[in-house]
Amino acid sequence: MKQFIRSHLPESFIALYHLLLAVLANLWYRFPSRRLTVIGVTGTNGKTTVCNLIAHILSATGYKTGLTTTINFKIGDRVWSNRTKQGMQGRFGLQRLLREMVSEGCTHAVVETTSEGIKQYRHFGIRYSVAVFTNLTPEHIESHGSFEKYREAKGKLFSTLNERGGSVVNGDDSAAEYFLKFKAGEKWVYKTQNSKLKTQNYGSELKILQIREYHLSEQGSEFEAEFDGKKYVFTTKLLGLFNVYNSAAAISAALSLGVQMEVIQGAVSSFEPLPGRMEIIRNSIRNITIVVDYAHDPAALSAVYKTIRELHGNGEKPVLVAVLGACGGGRDKAKRPILGKLASQHAKYVIFTNEDPYDDDPEEIMDQLEEGMKTDPSRAINRNYWKILDRREAIKKAVALSCDGGTIALTGKGCEEAMAVKDGLIMWDDRKVAREELLKLRATNFTSSSPEAPALAPQLAGVWKIV
Repeated sequence: MKQFIRSHLPESFIALYHLLLAVLANLWYRFPSRRLTVIGVTGTNGKTTVCNLIAHILSATGYKTGLTTTINFKIGDRVWSNRTKQGMQGRFGLQRLLREMVSEGCTHAVVETTSEGIKQYRHFGIRYSVAVFTNLTPEHIESHGSFEKYREAKGKLFSTLNERGGSVVNGDDSAAEYFLKFKAGEKWVYKTQNSKLKTQNYGSELKILQIREYHLSEQGSEFEAEFDGKKYVFTTKLLGLFNVYNSAAAISAALSLGVQMEVIQGAVSSFEPLPGRMEIIRNSIRNITIVVDYAHDPAALSAVYKTIRELHGNGEKPVLVAVLGACGGGRDKAKRPILGKLASQHAKYVIFTNEDPYDDDPEEIMDQLEEGMKTDPSRAINRNYWKILDRREAIKKAVALSCDGGTIALTGKGCEEAMAVKDGLIMWDDRKVAREELLKLRATNFTSSSPEAPALAPQLAGVWKIV
């Protein structure tokens, strides 16, 4: 129905419809954001982690905080899962949440702010005090029309800031200058020494969190950051370099709100990894490790694969089984071959499967993923990739290939509890199914299909609590 409306009605009419809904929602709930300090986080990847970490820091400071993200909602001490399959809630849903935060005494709200949400005016009427930009890579291009329009949609969050608002920008990202051009009371940049941003062009108005050194391990990350002439060491349980950036974004946002560095250090250290974000599930008997992650675009998928290799530690390519699909519903068809190619480049075995096809033909989606592997002729010769429509069977096959030291990258859905198919939503949880398939190994005399065994799993033993 949505696709029919979009294809038969003028875009200007649809935009007006969304704007009117936004106005009505603000009027109905009496502009709740005016009584909150609202932090908006936008970018292609990392939004959910950054939002949750900011909320965690604010709570540690003593502020009663609300939160709305792709995976969860929070009002004070009350936390519950987001089962709507929307990263940013609709106009009435979002305003209702903000009103509940006000009613329950929250002083701060952290809002995951997506380009699709901005395009549909879900941000309209929200008085943002801080805007955070994580990174920008091609995504939702078919929806926005071009990469430039996608970037502009995210930029509209920063255009809402008043002269007292604060902007926080990833200085290592190629779009940093674009987001820094928007007016703000304070401008903050977090960056590494590899940044190409010419910070001297911004004079003393720019506040910089400089990441000096970082060390990655299976326990998490440790990094040193310099701010205002002083050096600080941070430890986090989050895996991978991309989470160093996510942590730096949250630290900068907290600093912009006046939080003391000592409080931030403690909160970053105590922050627990989010479900479905580099979540590790293990079978200690067979030394199988499954990494469950939400990665569903090329940049995020590449980061997951690289992190797994880094955690392997000895420079060798781990025996990696990649299980992936691609979202349907007319979403970014062009990225499907790219995802397939990335899996081919990083994994020994690749299994294409169903993800969230919506109204699209899932077999066709898998064919498009397969197209990306045609540049690797060894795949056609060795037949070390499979197309298995049933996602449970795909996971089962991956487990069979991974026995005795293998690692499975199960990507695309993270901690989602449903799959979107043609007839609606069906119950599905990657983590639950992964655990079930691993538990079956305890009752069977399982023979390994993959004799090679350089293992990530033993390094992770005792570090991650697996339910």
